[in-house]
Amino acid sequence: MEKISKAVVSRLPRYYRYLEELRQQKIERISSKELSKLMNVTASQIRQDLNNFGGFGQQGYGYNVSYLYEEIGKILGLNQNHKMVIVGAGNLGRAIANYGNFKNRGFEITALFDQNQELIGKKTAEGEILDIKYLYDYVVEHNVDIVALTLPKGPAKEIADKLVACGVKAFWNFAHTDLGLPEDVLVENVHLSESLMRLTYRISEKTQK
Repeated sequence: MEKISKAVVSRLPRYYRYLEELRQQKIERISSKELSKLMNVTASQIRQDLNNFGGFGQQGYGYNVSYLYEEIGKILGLNQNHKMVIVGAGNLGRAIANYGNFKNRGFEITALFDQNQELIGKKTAEGEILDIKYLYDYVVEHNVDIVALTLPKGPAKEIADKLVACGVKAFWNFAHTDLGLPEDVLVENVHLSESLMRLTYRISEKTQK
Protein backbone atom coordinates (compact mmCIF):
# COMPACT_ATOMS: atom_id res chain seq x y z
CA MET A 1 0.00 0.00 0.00
CA GLU A 2 1.26 3.47 -0.88
CA LYS A 3 1.87 5.87 1.96
CA ILE A 4 -1.39 7.59 2.88
CA SER A 5 -1.34 11.37 3.30
CA LYS A 6 -1.61 12.86 6.79
CA ALA A 7 -4.73 14.75 5.71
CA VAL A 8 -6.53 11.48 4.91
CA VAL A 9 -5.36 9.83 8.13
CA SER A 10 -6.52 12.84 10.15
CA ARG A 11 -10.05 12.38 8.79
CA LEU A 12 -10.33 8.66 9.61
CA PRO A 13 -11.15 9.11 13.33
CA ARG A 14 -13.97 11.47 12.32
CA TYR A 15 -15.42 8.89 9.92
CA TYR A 16 -15.14 6.34 12.70
CA ARG A 17 -17.00 8.57 15.16
CA TYR A 18 -19.87 9.29 12.78
CA LEU A 19 -20.19 5.63 11.82
CA GLU A 20 -20.33 4.70 15.50
CA GLU A 21 -23.25 7.11 15.96
CA LEU A 22 -25.00 5.62 12.91
CA ARG A 23 -24.60 2.12 14.33
CA GLN A 24 -26.12 3.26 17.61
CA GLN A 25 -29.08 4.58 15.61
CA LYS A 26 -29.45 1.11 13.99
CA ILE A 27 -28.74 2.51 10.52
CA GLU A 28 -27.49 -0.35 8.35
CA ARG A 29 -26.29 1.45 5.21
CA ILE A 30 -25.49 4.94 4.02
CA SER A 31 -24.45 6.55 0.75
CA SER A 32 -21.45 8.86 0.39
CA LYS A 33 -23.92 11.68 -0.35
CA GLU A 34 -25.83 11.07 2.90
CA LEU A 35 -22.60 10.77 4.87
CA SER A 36 -21.30 13.99 3.31
CA LYS A 37 -24.34 15.89 4.56
CA LEU A 38 -23.75 14.64 8.10
CA MET A 39 -20.03 15.37 8.13
CA ASN A 40 -19.94 18.51 5.97
CA VAL A 41 -17.37 16.84 3.71
CA THR A 42 -17.98 16.38 -0.02
CA ALA A 43 -19.12 12.97 -1.22
CA SER A 44 -16.20 12.99 -3.63
CA GLN A 45 -13.75 13.54 -0.76
CA ILE A 46 -15.25 10.64 1.18
CA ARG A 47 -14.95 8.31 -1.81
CA GLN A 48 -11.37 9.43 -2.49
CA ASP A 49 -10.38 8.93 1.16
CA LEU A 50 -11.88 5.46 1.41
CA ASN A 51 -10.50 4.41 -1.99
CA ASN A 52 -7.04 4.68 -0.44
CA PHE A 53 -7.95 1.57 1.54
CA GLY A 54 -10.00 -0.33 -0.99
CA GLY A 55 -13.21 1.66 -1.26
CA PHE A 56 -15.63 -0.49 0.81
CA GLY A 57 -18.71 0.79 -1.07
CA GLN A 58 -20.99 -0.84 -3.62
CA GLN A 59 -22.55 0.94 -6.60
CA GLY A 60 -26.22 1.55 -5.95
CA TYR A 61 -25.95 0.38 -2.34
CA GLY A 62 -23.51 2.71 -0.62
CA TYR A 63 -21.67 1.62 2.49
CA ASN A 64 -22.58 -1.05 5.00
CA VAL A 65 -22.27 0.99 8.20
CA SER A 66 -21.14 -1.80 10.55
CA TYR A 67 -18.66 -3.23 8.05
CA LEU A 68 -17.13 0.18 7.28
CA TYR A 69 -16.96 1.00 10.99
CA GLU A 70 -15.09 -2.23 11.71
CA GLU A 71 -12.73 -1.81 8.75
CA ILE A 72 -11.81 1.77 9.68
CA GLY A 73 -11.28 0.56 13.24
CA LYS A 74 -8.80 -2.02 11.92
CA ILE A 75 -7.02 0.63 9.84
CA LEU A 76 -6.72 2.79 12.96
CA GLY A 77 -5.39 -0.18 14.93
CA LEU A 78 -8.40 -0.25 17.25
CA ASN A 79 -8.84 -4.00 16.85
CA GLN A 80 -5.83 -4.43 19.15
CA ASN A 81 -5.35 -3.42 22.77
CA HIS A 82 -2.73 -0.77 23.46
CA LYS A 83 -1.17 -0.43 26.89
CA MET A 84 -0.66 3.19 27.87
CA VAL A 85 0.76 5.02 30.88
CA ILE A 86 0.48 8.70 31.71
CA VAL A 87 3.48 10.68 32.96
CA GLY A 88 2.21 13.68 34.88
CA ALA A 89 -0.77 13.17 37.20
CA GLY A 90 -1.89 16.78 37.40
CA ASN A 91 -5.33 17.96 36.32
CA LEU A 92 -4.83 17.06 32.65
CA GLY A 93 -3.30 13.66 33.31
CA ARG A 94 -6.07 12.69 35.71
CA ALA A 95 -8.75 13.97 33.32
CA ILE A 96 -7.37 11.73 30.56
CA ALA A 97 -7.20 8.76 32.94
CA ASN A 98 -10.81 9.29 34.03
CA TYR A 99 -12.16 9.49 30.47
CA GLY A 100 -13.86 6.12 30.17
CA ASN A 101 -14.21 6.03 26.39
CA PHE A 102 -10.50 5.27 25.88
CA LYS A 103 -10.98 1.78 27.30
CA ASN A 104 -13.88 1.18 24.90
CA ARG A 105 -11.49 1.92 22.03
CA GLY A 106 -8.84 -0.51 23.19
CA PHE A 107 -6.56 1.88 25.10
CA GLU A 108 -5.68 0.36 28.47
CA ILE A 109 -4.30 2.99 30.85
CA THR A 110 -2.45 0.88 33.38
CA ALA A 111 -0.82 3.54 35.57
CA LEU A 112 -0.01 7.20 36.07
CA PHE A 113 3.34 8.53 37.28
CA ASP A 114 4.26 11.67 39.16
CA GLN A 115 6.89 12.99 41.56
CA ASN A 116 4.37 14.80 43.77
CA GLN A 117 4.20 12.77 47.01
CA GLU A 118 0.71 14.08 47.71
CA LEU A 119 -0.58 12.40 44.54
CA ILE A 120 1.31 9.10 44.71
CA GLY A 121 -0.93 6.23 45.77
CA LYS A 122 -4.18 7.87 44.73
CA LYS A 123 -6.53 6.01 42.39
CA THR A 124 -8.09 7.10 39.13
CA ALA A 125 -10.72 5.34 37.06
CA GLU A 126 -8.04 3.60 35.01
CA GLY A 127 -4.99 3.22 37.25
CA GLU A 128 -3.02 4.08 40.34
CA ILE A 129 -0.63 7.04 40.57
CA LEU A 130 2.89 5.67 41.09
CA ASP A 131 6.19 7.30 41.96
CA ILE A 132 7.98 8.42 38.79
CA LYS A 133 11.17 6.68 39.95
CA TYR A 134 9.51 3.38 39.00
CA LEU A 135 8.54 4.56 35.50
CA TYR A 136 11.39 3.11 33.46
CA ASP A 137 11.31 -0.36 35.01
CA TYR A 138 7.51 -0.36 34.68
CA VAL A 139 7.39 0.31 30.92
CA VAL A 140 9.87 -2.49 30.31
CA GLU A 141 8.14 -5.03 32.57
CA HIS A 142 4.63 -4.26 31.27
CA ASN A 143 5.45 -3.84 27.55
CA VAL A 144 3.89 -0.38 27.41
CA ASP A 145 2.94 0.68 23.86
CA ILE A 146 2.14 4.38 24.37
CA VAL A 147 3.29 7.00 26.88
CA ALA A 148 1.19 10.13 27.33
CA LEU A 149 3.28 13.08 28.51
CA THR A 150 1.13 15.53 30.48
CA LEU A 151 3.89 17.32 32.34
CA PRO A 152 5.75 20.65 32.03
CA LYS A 153 8.07 21.03 29.07
CA GLY A 154 11.18 21.26 31.25
CA PRO A 155 11.50 17.56 32.17
CA ALA A 156 9.57 16.21 29.16
CA LYS A 157 12.52 15.86 26.79
CA GLU A 158 14.80 14.11 29.29
CA ILE A 159 12.05 11.71 30.37
CA ALA A 160 11.12 10.95 26.75
CA ASP A 161 14.77 10.21 25.87
CA LYS A 162 15.04 7.76 28.77
CA LEU A 163 11.77 6.09 27.78
CA VAL A 164 13.02 5.65 24.21
CA ALA A 165 16.09 3.94 25.64
CA CYS A 166 13.67 1.62 27.47
CA GLY A 167 12.03 0.68 24.17
CA VAL A 168 8.99 3.00 24.04
CA LYS A 169 8.13 3.73 20.40
CA ALA A 170 5.02 5.95 20.65
CA PHE A 171 4.31 9.16 22.55
CA TRP A 172 1.16 11.23 22.98
CA ASN A 173 2.79 14.54 23.80
CA PHE A 174 0.87 17.25 25.65
CA ALA A 175 4.06 18.92 26.90
CA HIS A 176 4.51 22.30 25.21
CA THR A 177 7.79 21.35 23.56
CA ASP A 178 9.06 19.39 20.56
CA LEU A 179 10.67 16.20 21.79
CA GLY A 180 13.18 15.75 18.95
CA LEU A 181 13.14 11.97 19.14
CA PRO A 182 14.57 9.50 16.58
CA GLU A 183 12.67 9.10 13.32
CA ASP A 184 11.49 5.57 14.17
CA VAL A 185 9.69 6.87 17.28
CA LEU A 186 6.11 8.00 16.71
CA VAL A 187 5.00 11.27 18.31
CA GLU A 188 1.52 12.79 18.23
CA ASN A 189 1.75 16.35 19.54
CA VAL A 190 -1.29 17.92 21.20
CA HIS A 191 -0.43 21.54 21.98
CA LEU A 192 -3.60 22.91 23.56
CA SER A 193 -2.56 26.56 23.50
CA GLU A 194 -1.69 26.36 19.80
CA SER A 195 -5.13 24.90 19.08
CA LEU A 196 -6.73 27.75 21.01
CA MET A 197 -4.63 30.31 19.14
CA ARG A 198 -5.79 28.86 15.82
CA LEU A 199 -9.34 29.41 17.03
CA THR A 200 -8.67 33.02 18.04
CA TYR A 201 -7.07 33.62 14.64
CA ARG A 202 -10.24 32.43 12.99
CA ILE A 203 -12.31 34.68 15.27
CA SER A 204 -10.10 37.64 14.36
CA GLU A 205 -10.25 36.78 10.65
CA LYS A 206 -14.03 36.58 10.77
CA THR A 207 -14.48 39.92 12.56
CA GLN A 208 -12.21 41.69 10.06
CA LYS A 209 -14.30 40.68 7.04
